[in-house]
Amino acid sequence: MGRSSGGRKEWGGSPSGQLGAGLARFGVRAPCWARGAQRFAEGVGHATRTEPPAGQASNRADASATLYLHWPFCEKRCSYCNFNKYIPRGVDEAAMRACLVREAQTLLRLSQVKRVTSVFFGGGTPSLASPRTVSAVLEAVSRAAHVPADAEVTLEANPTSAAASRLEAFRASGVNRLSVGIQSLDDAELRLLGRTHTAAEALQTLEEARRLFPGRTSLDLMFGLPEQSVAAWRRQLTHLLQCCDDHLSLYQLSLERGTALFRRAQRGVLPAPAPEVSAEMYRAGREALREANFRQYEVSNFARNGALSSHNWAYWQGGQYIGVGPGAHGRFVPQGAGRDRREARIQTLEPDNWMREVLAFGHGTRKRVPLGELELLEEVLVLGLRTDVGVTHQHWRRFDPHLTLWDAFGACEEVKQMQAQGLLILDGRGLRCSWEGLAVLDSLLLPLLNQLQRSWGQGPDHPSVGLRSEA
Repeated sequence: MGRSSGGRKEWGGSPSGQLGAGLARFGVRAPCWARGAQRFAEGVGHATRTEPPAGQASNRADASATLYLHWPFCEKRCSYCNFNKYIPRGVDEAAMRACLVREAQTLLRLSQVKRVTSVFFGGGTPSLASPRTVSAVLEAVSRAAHVPADAEVTLEANPTSAAASRLEAFRASGVNRLSVGIQSLDDAELRLLGRTHTAAEALQTLEEARRLFPGRTSLDLMFGLPEQSVAAWRRQLTHLLQCCDDHLSLYQLSLERGTALFRRAQRGVLPAPAPEVSAEMYRAGREALREANFRQYEVSNFARNGALSSHNWAYWQGGQYIGVGPGAHGRFVPQGAGRDRREARIQTLEPDNWMREVLAFGHGTRKRVPLGELELLEEVLVLGLRTDVGVTHQHWRRFDPHLTLWDAFGACEEVKQMQAQGLLILDGRGLRCSWEGLAVLDSLLLPLLNQLQRSWGQGPDHPSVGLRSEA
């Protein structure tokens, strides 16, 4: 389902890839885990230590993970979208379903994960798939691992593919949370974005979703569109707050190379969104949601009544996740292959090629990159700081018990300056952004990453000195 691809996405499947691009746009050097990856065949090994780094050792005992399943097909490509999606003439859904089931089983066996804490069906437009496909995948996952009865199972849906009867069928198949891509309540803006629904259809879908998934319906709303005014944005958000559920995601439009909107802006047909106007919309949106008792628990995500996305929270907390389907990303320790280091994995992008590989090998993993301890710490820092909790001392020690947050950042003059400006907090709880700092996180990341790289492994007794990723 098409969304802003500028790193302000409710993370369904690819946090590292999105974030690497997002940091580059703001002049922040992507951390080494987000930079180029060499292609690996599944059987190609890397030199490994006899004893894993401290941060890797904690993964060995972690028998749980979240699961992301990518449905890559859409009715049409939105004008702003550069995600891995395809507009097919026809889909052999039975074959696609069988491959999703087989790859899920293979990767669960490879990871030796015993407990799947949440499942997220993203895309593409997974609400175009049949409820039978959703139930088949969930049944296969339940046979391979324990899925708690209250595990969150999310489906992304577009209003035009989510009629009431279809939503009821998805609920019967095991879905208990819906993420609806409304994007705008202005029909002219929806046409500009290339959406296939109207504002009236979006609101009707919202009404049905709230009836079927009360307290578990999330909405997407975009801002920073060409020629969009702050006043128009406020009116849309005010309207939505009158009829929304307990979770909203605000995404800033990013003009991505290769998209129709990018080409129109390049030709001068459309004015590029003014950064200062987008910033004012974001500020206005945050304030309005805070007044409506929403907690901004992540840069782009807001919830009240405890309705945050537990699936995405696991990403931001550095949990293991298994990506299934064309182009899906994953992070897990492949213990079934005798390895004890977490790996970044990307599945083959093209659906036809992916299916051939799944049929031949049981999975379609295209890239497999073992992660070093510094790379894990960078992930923990960057993803954790996206949340209002930040990185606690206890959480940091799970990944490096030798280098504390105080050691890494306590003496840094730039960090002290950020604290004096009221943007960053380093205290007994850990390291986190203030409410004001969360709005400018991208500008804080470069000095923090540079400081981490300077302080990491400096001491001669640090067990991870010299252990960088082979990638």
